Amino acid sequence: MSQVKIYGVREHLLPIRDQLSEVIHSCVVDALQFPADKRAHRFFYLEKADFFVPATASERYVILEFMMMEGRTVETKKRLIHLLYERICTQLSLANTDLEICILESPAQNWGFRGMTGDEIKLSYKVNV
Repeated sequence: MSQVKIYGVREHLLPIRDQLSEVIHSCVVDALQFPADKRAHRFFYLEKADFFVPATASERYVILEFMMMEGRTVETKKRLIHLLYERICTQLSLANTDLEICILESPAQNWGFRGMTGDEIKLSYKVNV
């Protein structure tokens, strides 16, 4: 299981929303071996006054927060991060200083979906990749 929260200034994030979602999803499919029809993205649009950015970033600054079940290897998570930088920065002309990524993991038993906990459910994909 993985969900993505995407934060950015509304006027800059909204116009790239669909393309950004496609690029993020392609990285998740490739790095985490997710099924193509499995996507859970949430966009959080902030006003400039509510989104303080680092001095090294522009107003196009975006934060990606991945919430995942534990189980992926360090190499898999690094592959995801590197693919995100490569594809997002290239395909959306976003500077690498305008993108920050955080992966947050929790045990499968802490997840609930389809009426079960994550350690009880049979998934159509592997978590331990």
